[in-house]
Amino acid sequence: MNSGPGADPSEWGEAGLRLELAEDGAVATVTLCRPERRNAQSPALWRSLAAVGRSLPGTVRAVLLLAEGKSFSAGLDRAAFTPEGIPGERGLLDLAKGEEGDQVIAGYQQAFTWWRRPDLVSIAAVQGHAVGAGFQLALACDLRLVSRDVQFAMRETALGLVPDLAGTKPLVDLVGPARALEICGTGRWVGADEAVRIGLANAALPADELHAAAADLAGALLAAPRDALVETKALLQGAGGRDYDEQRAAERAAQLRRLRDLAGLGE
Repeated sequence: MNSGPGADPSEWGEAGLRLELAEDGAVATVTLCRPERRNAQSPALWRSLAAVGRSLPGTVRAVLLLAEGKSFSAGLDRAAFTPEGIPGERGLLDLAKGEEGDQVIAGYQQAFTWWRRPDLVSIAAVQGHAVGAGFQLALACDLRLVSRDVQFAMRETALGLVPDLAGTKPLVDLVGPARALEICGTGRWVGADEAVRIGLANAALPADELHAAAADLAGALLAAPRDALVETKALLQGAGGRDYDEQRAAERAAQLRRLRDLAGLGE
């Protein structure tokens, strides 16, 4: 486990985060657990999320991302937008000073990047508000189930900023550049029905069924052999960057790897 800030599990609860592993080690559940703050995010939470990703045992095949309370995440802690900032953290405007701003933001992004690792399938169960950083955290996952009352919004542009927590690429991949620009540029709300219709969400359910549905989906995915699911995810993730013939070649190569494995021939 990395020894940097946020790497100590004893710090995770203080940052508003809880990690639980299933008895067989195949499913990890990451829960945002500061409902009284609407699961507002902070650099401390991001450091802890990144550390969770680094610390997952190799047995984990699926990760569920849940949140306590009525809101999935209301976004960045509002204190970050005040002159005082979040106690103990660098202010947003301080990032413009010096040359380390890029490195600092890259560190924040690590909390949002590991969810799409090829050896994992990640599922976000999103209820209520998912705003800004909350929207981007939901976008970090492979799949999203939402409650009927979900409300997504990307408010960074309205604040004179841009979404910078690794959310723009998956948003464009899901809904296309024109729709992504309209959502980010206006900062408007996207509800459950629209989220399903445009591909942001896989399904919308009653709030009291959301977490169970996420667990059921993980179970259905894990019914497939691990290596076959890994290969399939890699094929689908890479399809957008390949032309038709390149994708066919990738399919052939992946299938031959699977056949060799099933035949006991190894690499």
